[in-house]
Amino acid sequence: MGGVSGAVNTADRAERVPKQDRSRATRQRLLEAAVACLAERGWAGSTVSVVAEHAGVSRGAAQHHFPTREDLFTAAVEYVAEERSVALRALFPEGAAADDRRAVVAALVDLYTGPLFRAALHLWVAASNEEQLRGRVTELEARVGRESHRIAVDLLGADETRPGARETVQGLLDMARGLGLANLLTDDGTRRERVVEQWARLLTRALDAEAD
Repeated sequence: MGGVSGAVNTADRAERVPKQDRSRATRQRLLEAAVACLAERGWAGSTVSVVAEHAGVSRGAAQHHFPTREDLFTAAVEYVAEERSVALRALFPEGAAADDRRAVVAALVDLYTGPLFRAALHLWVAASNEEQLRGRVTELEARVGRESHRIAVDLLGADETRPGARETVQGLLDMARGLGLANLLTDDGTRRERVVEQWARLLTRALDAEAD
């Protein structure tokens, strides 16, 4: 009996693993589809049904993973933010030397000029009018902002114990966010390149001066 029971349990586990894999894959498709829809259609046009169709799953499957629309979209932006953070760190696995700072600045600016930022912006606008979204989005933005700041400090080799270092790094992130806002209306890549070059020079002078 023990042998039969063990065989059944093994078969059950073998059956469950693919289901778990499929569930994770469905969840990931929904998250990616939610960000894409939010970036393309805005909050008003991004219903659970639209996202489910975009992801190629049923509305019921979508609601199984995310019971409410707010659950879906806050989870989606957080998921992609985490993925972009991992990708950014992977570009500079050993940190960045002083002569790599232009590449770091450019990579940080790219975080704010892609579909993630566009989707997040739609979510912020919706949260300003939707009370039930506001708390979630405020918490999410604070968490993503802290992570972006930590990544920037690490990659730039900034010593935040020195006066002005934290503000210098935060100024870079605020500038990148401003470029992302400008990019919503027109893709001014040439001007953005000049701004990146100038900020890299200013940042290098500021951080190297602090290190002297």
